[in-house]
Amino acid sequence: MAADTQLPVSSTAVTALPPNETVVLPKTSESETLLRIRHSMSHVMAMAVQKLFPKAQVTIGPWTESGFYYDFDNPDPFTEADLKAIRKEMIKIINRKLPLQRLEVDRAEAEAKITAQNEPYKLEILAGIQEPISLYTLGDDWWDLCAGPHVANTSELNPKAFELESVAGAYWRGDETKAQLQRIYGTAWETAEQLAEHRRRKEEALRRDHRRIGTDLDLFSIEDEAGAGLVFWHPRGARMRLLIEDFWRQAHFDGGYELLYTPHVADISLWKTSGHLDFYSESMFGPMQVDEREYQLKPMNCPFHVLTYASTLRSYRELPIRWAELGTVYRYERPGVMHGLMRVRGFTQDDAHVFCLPEQISDEILRILDLTERILSTFDFCNYEINLSTRPEKSIGEDAVWELATNGLIEALNRKGWAYKVDEGGGAFYGPKIDLKIEDAIGRMWQCSTIQLDFNLPERFKLDYVAADGSKQRPIMIHRAIFGSLERFFGIMTENYAGDFPFWLAPEQIRLLPVTDEVQGYADDLCQQLTRAGVRACVDRSGERLGKLIRTGEKMKIPVLAVIGAKEAEQSGASLRSRRDGDLGLVDAEVLIKAASQANQSRSQSLSL
Repeated sequence: MAADTQLPVSSTAVTALPPNETVVLPKTSESETLLRIRHSMSHVMAMAVQKLFPKAQVTIGPWTESGFYYDFDNPDPFTEADLKAIRKEMIKIINRKLPLQRLEVDRAEAEAKITAQNEPYKLEILAGIQEPISLYTLGDDWWDLCAGPHVANTSELNPKAFELESVAGAYWRGDETKAQLQRIYGTAWETAEQLAEHRRRKEEALRRDHRRIGTDLDLFSIEDEAGAGLVFWHPRGARMRLLIEDFWRQAHFDGGYELLYTPHVADISLWKTSGHLDFYSESMFGPMQVDEREYQLKPMNCPFHVLTYASTLRSYRELPIRWAELGTVYRYERPGVMHGLMRVRGFTQDDAHVFCLPEQISDEILRILDLTERILSTFDFCNYEINLSTRPEKSIGEDAVWELATNGLIEALNRKGWAYKVDEGGGAFYGPKIDLKIEDAIGRMWQCSTIQLDFNLPERFKLDYVAADGSKQRPIMIHRAIFGSLERFFGIMTENYAGDFPFWLAPEQIRLLPVTDEVQGYADDLCQQLTRAGVRACVDRSGERLGKLIRTGEKMKIPVLAVIGAKEAEQSGASLRSRRDGDLGLVDAEVLIKAASQANQSRSQSLSL
């Protein structure tokens, strides 16, 4: 390598930081011990708050999967200094070794105790509780309505294994028309080592936050002027989205699907027939008046696919019919729950619907599972948690059809060889389902794919097909999404890679760094050759010194930086630095072009030279 193009010492890409497997961090729902600790710790926190802030009124304080929270109505906002004071008071309460005791009271006694404390929120909670009414005391000084469970004594709580994490706003009962409360979040563990590991994972999650990375890499934004929860894809992010969509489409063509494009709005009568207006209206935007008809933005794509099926007479010989669509839908999300790309108001679902015969269920589900694995593994998601949800108490459809459908799901999962958990009664009222969660690089699980059998829409829209005996029969309808939505999947994927996207997916794959003006023409020519080969390349024209050029390229997480000096231009090559593989030395231009093109075709993590 020529002296004038010597690459400065620099770190390669930050690799995934996996969980410390020597420290187990179970979820609350997986540990009876943690459930009792966290439930009890929320009471300790509420007691501490009311001792330090006598005017604070308590509302609810449940556990979460990684901790607990309590909502308070307090005249003044809690500050960071307040959290420190509350934590100190909690330690004092824990060290007092106070018992937690369960008492059963009648409604009149509960009302009297609550009224004496001037706790109006507790009165409202009490109104929704059926007898027997239980409360838990914390020593002689504090109590709350609660079903438990709790530890027997605060001595079972580790004062070195908890912390208060943040304060956020929350509406009473989640209703923005009701009182604004303050929610204090905390976490609690059995050991200090678990708390340290929890902190480490939180810091790593913060480093991977897709909102920060999206801004740093100029991928997308959400503009307040346009409205909350509406995503603007910038050129770099749009390139990536197109790559994902193109791969998704080809995978579906290969999997025997045809594509549909359907409208964004429909007459309100469609949503009445589908049942969305009755059961889903709170998540739908209001109607619009057009030509004396009311139209509604679509919250889902499925009724449109149903209408397409119903547009002509179908024969059993045509089934199964597989249709897929990248369909943009619009749902009203409350202001407090929107979060980057993870929860938005306008998003694109990778919807697909299969219309099949009852005896085809198992084969079609297996095809969907295979396609799901192919697509998710391409983005390096290979560890899954599978849940099978069965018939709930309130449901529609005949017993025989439910049994056939559920057995079809089970048979497909067994044929696939995937372990799964059964959620008895957890299915929708219109059919059983399979839910799939994916594990990311730091051990978090994300709900992603879903496969849902539906007996409801075929019945509501009177779908049928002509059977072999000439009779008309209802088809089985399968709803299916693999990404869930492009926006949410993009956010999950960004955090999984921490913005260090694999070569085939990166918005800018190769950045050429000309060292002097004399090699600018060669750099431009090489860039054109790469572009013609389908490689996303550009030339840095900032004129900065080489060290600054490299630091800028690394900050933007460019997979390959190609330094071009006099020697490289003379030898028709470039000195390469890969984020994943480090310095690759001087590489011939033709070799570089061929390797980059092949990496794109094979959807590789990096160049293979």
